[in-house]
Amino acid sequence: MRYSTQVKPISYLKANAAEVLQRLAEEREPLVITQNGEARAVLQDVASFEETQETLALLKILALGSQDVEAGRVKPVGEVVARLRVRKA
Repeated sequence: MRYSTQVKPISYLKANAAEVLQRLAEEREPLVITQNGEARAVLQDVASFEETQETLALLKILALGSQDVEAGRVKPVGEVVARLRVRKA
């Protein structure tokens, strides 16, 4: 998707806020808002924002896991399972 097709000036947002919000919810595509000809903000529907945040959280977990592997902070799965079984008992 090219964001250049979804660019509107802030004056358009001010004059058409309800329509913009409805379109965001229906199309689920972000809208770039400009001020004085420069991109200043990106608007998106709440569902898309939440999905993005969940994706970022998962990517952060993966990155942290990769760092642990690179630093040697790992244990064999058998050892971890055995410890968990002892805790549960």
